[in-house]
Amino acid sequence: MKMEKAILAVITLNKEKIDGGAPIFLCETQEEMEKVAANLEAILDGISHALSDQLYIIVKH
Repeated sequence: MKMEKAILAVITLNKEKIDGGAPIFLCETQEEMEKVAANLEAILDGISHALSDQLYIIVKH
């Protein structure tokens, strides 16, 4: 089974603004959030998108 068009992970500085079924990674700094997003992008073979200064998602297209 091939996974298509899914949110694989959420990376944030503000947990109060998110909820859902994807894995959530809570970071303490912008630098940490960018590093986690870059690493998860490579590990999950997805694409990282910054939705705001406090929120990234990793998606599979």
